Amino acid sequence: MDMSKRMNNFAKSLSTEDPIDAMTAEFNKIPGMITLTIGEPNFNTPEHIKKAAIKAIEDNHSHYPDVQGVPALRKATADFMHDKYGLSYDPKTQVLVTLGVTEAIHAVFASIINPGDDVIIPTPAYPFYKPNAQAVGAHVVEIDTSKDNFVLTPQRLEATLKQYPHAKALVLNYPNNPVGNVYSKDQLTGLAKVIKKYGIFCVCDEIYSELSYDSKHVSMGNIIPDQAIVMNGASKSFAMTGWRIGLVFGPAPVIRQMNALNSFFTNGITTCAQYAAAEGFKNGRDDGLKMRDVYKKRRDILRAGLDKAGFTSPEPGGAFYIFAKIPSQFNQNSLQFAKQLAKEARVGAMPGSTFGPGGEGHLRFSYATSTDNIRTAVKRIQKFVKYHQK
Repeated sequence: MDMSKRMNNFAKSLSTEDPIDAMTAEFNKIPGMITLTIGEPNFNTPEHIKKAAIKAIEDNHSHYPDVQGVPALRKATADFMHDKYGLSYDPKTQVLVTLGVTEAIHAVFASIINPGDDVIIPTPAYPFYKPNAQAVGAHVVEIDTSKDNFVLTPQRLEATLKQYPHAKALVLNYPNNPVGNVYSKDQLTGLAKVIKKYGIFCVCDEIYSELSYDSKHVSMGNIIPDQAIVMNGASKSFAMTGWRIGLVFGPAPVIRQMNALNSFFTNGITTCAQYAAAEGFKNGRDDGLKMRDVYKKRRDILRAGLDKAGFTSPEPGGAFYIFAKIPSQFNQNSLQFAKQLAKEARVGAMPGSTFGPGGEGHLRFSYATSTDNIRTAVKRIQKFVKYHQK
């Protein structure tokens, strides 16, 4: 029987990728492996949030939820975004709860993209943006930012938009995965001028907003509210990756379109998980900041250790990743090097090629694991590099 040609071609294109979960599974088969591949916080969900989920079950919140999200969560998150970042969203019309940000990415593209539209993605980038855009018929244009310290400049953006007049959206993720870079208000203002000039959407993945280390997170939603679609969630801020709570904030027409799609995609998100997340956003606003302070210490340990081993990297301003350039003595590509490091040193890291143009020659190390694991990984990496210097 024939399958969908579009989805069949889409599936074939994915076979050339190195998905993070597949790489993690491969490395975890090695005994004694320390896995620094995945952005999975080693913290547990705070107790007050877990108790809120239990209470929701006991209160019989077990029926079909509002597809747009339970009102308590939409209100709590709108208040959170206002008080933390100065954003103003009407919880009735401008907030949508999704099945994690992963589903939000697809729902956003499905709502705003027509087949043949161009979607601009600065790279290195989280690898799920490209296939989700392609799945709805978009043509993806990747901008290699490696020569600009992994930051998209207004000049590069404008040059790209001149070349691709059918552009519909720019994807902007910050703090960034995989590099950890952040954007200042001045940098965002410069990009916003170009975005307004060309009348495109800015799809802002700000899931790591609470994990900004040395500067206050600034949302593009403050600068161009009519063109910014802001994605966030509970996974990183509250260590709730398995609860699958994503959020989208944006213009009411976009949210209305996405809500219509979500009535078919999901028919609503797990009710008790939504009440748990509402507790986090309402009464645990600084939960993420406590984790952030630990991540910063881990960042410094890992980066110093990698530096001593001969890796170089920009200092991450947020998230929990280091994007390190492989020492020049190694001639393999990033995938070959990652596999050798895993086999010989029993340390797993993601090859930079996974994250698109500009990623080759690098590895992404996640420091979302324990401090003890990081210290041990550093010793193993240093020993590995020293051995190959002979």
